[in-house]
Amino acid sequence: MKIIPYRKRSVLIATIFAISAVGITGCSDNTETKAVERVEEAAALARVKDLEARAEALKSNMPAANDMTATAGGTDTASGKPTIKMPDESTIPDDEFGAAVRRGLQISNHTYKELPNNVGNQLNCTSCHLGNGSEAYAAPWNNTPSVYPNYSKRTGRINTIQERINGCFERSLNGKALDLNSDDMNAMVSYMSWLSQDMPFGVSPEGSGFVKVDKTLEPNTDNGKKLFAEKCSVCHGATGEGQYNDDGTYVYPAIAGDKSFNDGAGMARTYTAASFIKGKMPFGQGGSLSDQEAVDIASYFTHLPRPIKANKDKDWPNGDAPKDVRR
Repeated sequence: MKIIPYRKRSVLIATIFAISAVGITGCSDNTETKAVERVEEAAALARVKDLEARAEALKSNMPAANDMTATAGGTDTASGKPTIKMPDESTIPDDEFGAAVRRGLQISNHTYKELPNNVGNQLNCTSCHLGNGSEAYAAPWNNTPSVYPNYSKRTGRINTIQERINGCFERSLNGKALDLNSDDMNAMVSYMSWLSQDMPFGVSPEGSGFVKVDKTLEPNTDNGKKLFAEKCSVCHGATGEGQYNDDGTYVYPAIAGDKSFNDGAGMARTYTAASFIKGKMPFGQGGSLSDQEAVDIASYFTHLPRPIKANKDKDWPNGDAPKDVRR
């Protein structure tokens, strides 16, 4: 049996009553009465048409039940997802949690200075997670804690957010894992949680991860080398060594060599790096490169000399490794 939605039922009932009234007035033999009733009939029909027009307007403005473009819970994007936005730092509470949030922010922006025993290169978390870890399409952390634990194909098991953070320490930072229960680990999770305030639980915001590139494109490393010299070397150096201040802090981070991420990092994969390049590079000119140009540059610089990740042969234990994984 077909169920008629509530709004349509209301319009249908009104229509039936109006038509019933028309039918009743048509039964009178009194000429004067008929004239009055014809006026009433016209008014009733006009009301029916008005109701039908309103119903149509409601129907056209009402999203379908499975339409994810509908906004709810404070979302305001075409996808129906929450947007990436760094909360105002004035909202950090003046208590123990707030102190942990501030420590997490400090670690994120000055990782190798703050945690020299855990970082084996001269990069920070925000070398890749731009804008304090809160920039759209630069792998932002907004709402990340609420989507963990989740399954990781690379490890072949369920990972917690703490384990995912340690994956970056061991790969992108070419270092050692933090103690899962340490104050510094808790500070990083606290900061990510603060970034996630007012977001719906378990929903990845619009702008999570990186922009998409065509992974069917075959890289042209020779063209990538040429483009790297033209568009990347002015900041990152001729061999990707980066530019550093006398105190060891970088002006532009190393993307190759001993100061950079190892070959087990996600950024050492051609198409992952190409996605980051496409959306954010050259710095301040994101979106200016084609997919092919981004893939070519990524193929060139990701294969420049860099640290080797120990035990990366244990990654992707179920044999589902992407084609650009380093072996």
